[in-house]
Amino acid sequence: MHLVVCIKQVPDSAQIRVHPVTNTIMRQGVPTIINPYDLFALEQALRLRDEFGGKVTVMTMGPPMASDSLRRALGAGADAAVLLTDRFFAGSDTLATSFALSQAIRKIGESEPVDMVFCGKQTIDGDTAQVGPGIATRLGLQQLTYVAKVCEVDRQARTITVERRAEGGVQVLRTALPCLITMLEGTAPLRRGSLADMLRAARAEITTWSAKDAGIQDVMNCGLRGSPTVVKRVFAPQARAEKAAQIAVAGRNPDEIAEEVLELILDRSPGLEDELHRRSAVA
Repeated sequence: MHLVVCIKQVPDSAQIRVHPVTNTIMRQGVPTIINPYDLFALEQALRLRDEFGGKVTVMTMGPPMASDSLRRALGAGADAAVLLTDRFFAGSDTLATSFALSQAIRKIGESEPVDMVFCGKQTIDGDTAQVGPGIATRLGLQQLTYVAKVCEVDRQARTITVERRAEGGVQVLRTALPCLITMLEGTAPLRRGSLADMLRAARAEITTWSAKDAGIQDVMNCGLRGSPTVVKRVFAPQARAEKAAQIAVAGRNPDEIAEEVLELILDRSPGLEDELHRRSAVA
């Protein structure tokens, strides 16, 4: 069984700052980490490999320094790593990213057929949750998103059964392989790599592909050229100057407290009372 895990190296969101003048993210001096959601995708792939045998290939697209995240994944137990790095990839949005990754996965599959592709549900720097489904669409794979648990894999029937978190409950879905899965956070305890894996990761040779190596013939679909998304500006919300009101509740009637809360809300939200009356009249 061959499992491919797509990860992303992202800035540590706890230390990101926004420039007060340019309103752009200040990345200088900010440490990078593996996107936290991708760690659960990697863990699930490793668990399936441990149970059924096979190989886990971890992949990322980014600058040469992204190899650090790949080595961390190798240290956790992944078997092989592929880095997509090329100036043509610079400035890629989710559309261009899913194109490049899908082409690379297709290239990997030419020599070693891929049974499953794993991604985190989203990244902490973009929060779009678009890359995983984009890869599945381009490769024609069945996609299972927001998966909370892999229940069963039937290797003979080539099917997989999962629990998927949905609005209002949980869905139990079965689909055919190959497929793409995006994993939720907290699905399983994350393992610590063994000393042997860490030593292997330190000296492992990471496969590095350019756009040409990945089989991408039309670079117009990559990077800024292939990215229709335009970010107008990034800004930090202004801190509210108005302080929170404190209401004494000890020994008071609940109706009195509710009335005082309502008065505060109406005082701070001009026009809200008229809007509520309008909506009640329509209803």
